[in-house]
Amino acid sequence: MKTIDKIYINGEFVTPKGTEYFNLISPTTNEKLGKVLLGNTEDTQNAINAAKTAFKTFSKTSINERIQFLKNIKAAIEKRKDEFINVVTEEYGGTFQFASNSFIYMQKSFDSAIELLNTYDFTKTMGESEVQMTPIGVVGIIIPWNSSNGFICSKLSTAIAAGCTVVIKPSEMSAQQTQLITECLHEAKLPKGVFNIVNGLGEVVGSEISRNPDVAKISFTGSTTVGKIIAKEAVNTMKRVTLELGGKSPNIILDDADLPKAIPLAVIAAFMNSGQACIAGTRLLIPESKLEETKTIIKEVISNTIVGDPKNPNTAVGPMVSAKQFNRVQDYIQIGINEGAEVLTGGLGKPEGLEKGNFVKPTVFVNVNNKMRIAQEEIFGPVLSIITYKTEEEAIEIANDTNYGLQAYVSSANQERAHRIASQINAGRVQINGIGHDTMAPFGGFKQSGIGREFGVLGLEAYLEPKALIQQK
Repeated sequence: MKTIDKIYINGEFVTPKGTEYFNLISPTTNEKLGKVLLGNTEDTQNAINAAKTAFKTFSKTSINERIQFLKNIKAAIEKRKDEFINVVTEEYGGTFQFASNSFIYMQKSFDSAIELLNTYDFTKTMGESEVQMTPIGVVGIIIPWNSSNGFICSKLSTAIAAGCTVVIKPSEMSAQQTQLITECLHEAKLPKGVFNIVNGLGEVVGSEISRNPDVAKISFTGSTTVGKIIAKEAVNTMKRVTLELGGKSPNIILDDADLPKAIPLAVIAAFMNSGQACIAGTRLLIPESKLEETKTIIKEVISNTIVGDPKNPNTAVGPMVSAKQFNRVQDYIQIGINEGAEVLTGGLGKPEGLEKGNFVKPTVFVNVNNKMRIAQEEIFGPVLSIITYKTEEEAIEIANDTNYGLQAYVSSANQERAHRIASQINAGRVQINGIGHDTMAPFGGFKQSGIGREFGVLGLEAYLEPKALIQQK
């Protein structure tokens, strides 16, 4: 049992002023792992003040200084690879595969930020004027539990590259993961106040970050519902916002696709991170003529999909993060049944032998129409809906018939055809014939999947304000 009773403010581990503890529960066994002491409003204000003070000097650091800070952080993280992987499997229930890939992405965040600093021109000429791209100020970073340290690394590395200082509110459910990354950041010896981390509840710490006038920008990843609350609060002080929100990603399998290759890939896209991913391809669009073949392949793939101990390197689907999340997914499976969809595989209840944890049977529905709730609402678990279409035009119409637009997928034997279809889908990213991540390409959503972009030049510029110097001749 581990007790985490420190937060990080102004270069030091300090005891929070808050007095409330939050219990850390294993998703795999539902046994108590430990507890974390939560920060309160005063702690958050202290963190913001530290970041505000540090910004005065950090905003004036050179590109070479920022590059060195990023290298220092990466080096500190690299030394503790096994610990990062282990804490994700233990505390979050993320599979060993997911935890290992997450560690790689954490490292790439610093590489891409360094690449940006080596190539980006912070002073531009526009018209006849000089335009200086200046750091925006104190940034509030609010992140969820489904890739806690991955989000910290990607957002913090960009903020440092821009010359901003930050206050981070991670999920209270990720306290052990937060403790580990904080120790690495402390070892990197950044100037005091450049980063501050406050464990706490969203309605306490998150709310103060959202309303405090000394916070210039919020970078939030999480649900669309919470994103709307943050945006409403932020507008009162005209904070800039980057909101990466929910998704209900379509995966279009065209009639010329190689199904034995495309369908297993579609299952991976749907059940990545045990289905707890905003970019999961949870709507599988199949030509009517290919449905029976698809069902046969799906059954075979699911029968070989290992659900269980996240520490097992072969496990593909681990537990849901909490009992609350497990119940949410169960409710949606029942909703699908009530709506008249047919359970092809999976269904209600826990897999045999896994009753202690928050394990869900990987579930695939057929006979789904796009108006059903299971096709329109983000479930955030291993639940896939198969929807049939007759023509390309109908497939595109179904794909775009959603409140979301974060990511999409297209598979075809013809690259030009796949590219043409992908270009007509309203989503921030479209994966063509595969699943990949480009740290220099923008990431973010259309519609209710968010506002703004992360990664690459557009991601960096979200932390910068353009200042035009117009000199009369």
